Amino acid sequence: MPFVAMLCVAVLVVAAAVAHLLSPGVAPRTLAGVLDGSPHGLAERIVWELGLPRLLTAALTGAALGVAGLVLQGALRNPLAAPEFTGVNPGAVLGVLAGVASGVVPADSPAGTLAAAVLGGAVGGVLSWVFTARGGPERLIAGGLLCSAVLAGLSTMLLAYQPARFGNALRWLVGSAEGRVWDHLGVVSWWIVAWIAVMWACSPALAVLAGGDDHAASLGLPPHAARAAALAGAVALTAGAAGLAGAVAFVGLAVPHAARWLARREPRAGVPAAALTGAVALICADALAQVLTRLVSGGVLAQRVGVPTGVVTALAGAAVLIALVRRERTP
Repeated sequence: MPFVAMLCVAVLVVAAAVAHLLSPGVAPRTLAGVLDGSPHGLAERIVWELGLPRLLTAALTGAALGVAGLVLQGALRNPLAAPEFTGVNPGAVLGVLAGVASGVVPADSPAGTLAAAVLGGAVGGVLSWVFTARGGPERLIAGGLLCSAVLAGLSTMLLAYQPARFGNALRWLVGSAEGRVWDHLGVVSWWIVAWIAVMWACSPALAVLAGGDDHAASLGLPPHAARAAALAGAVALTAGAAGLAGAVAFVGLAVPHAARWLARREPRAGVPAAALTGAVALICADALAQVLTRLVSGGVLAQRVGVPTGVVTALAGAAVLIALVRRERTP
């Protein structure tokens, strides 16, 4: 059953990818000319240089956040755990902004952006863990929310202090797949794919850890070391996503619930299901963002900036969060 379910999701990935490429108003024949590997003409080159990198950016970001959320929820045994609620996502964004503001990281350097995002995400995750270490993993979410608020406030203060240095600050704070080209994908794509593979290899250990510390210890798995390794993987994936598309919210919260349903409690199917579901979710969200941009294209602001992908995920994710909280409160 998991194989059939993931096959269906893979078909959805292809369908969502085609819809994404067509959403800016690209003609089907133009898309066919691009997919044959030899783009000719202005329209086909635009799709090749901008459309395909944007599609891959959305897919990789969604896959990374989906797996990161699955790992966090399993390791912390909390269905509301998500990268943006544990200090990792805002820490990664603050790391990028601080690196750019200080001049240490060039704004157009994919490797530098990734390194700054990893460092910032690690700092945010560690701070959340330190503040609530004595309360157990269940309390990490409360500390993470407080730490996330502080880190987001520092990002806002940084932007207010040096507004001229951040012409594209909106894409980092809200999250957007727009503006990515092949050079950006060259570094981050390998990072995300490699860490998803590592988390997939660790699936049995993650399944044992999700059963609780006593259960893990009885099976010979050190719970604290295993949890630290799982959190390191989640930080790495979240930082890769933030370095590529900024702070895209709620994907890491909602996708793992759908992935667990698709996996049908099969431990090794959880990570692939989360990666595929996350890719579909963010591809669809970015396609909707492009459609909304076209609908408001007559406005003054729409000519300057499109609708960010993070706006769509935030609106959809807020509804999912309300549904999850209500389900948790239902006896």
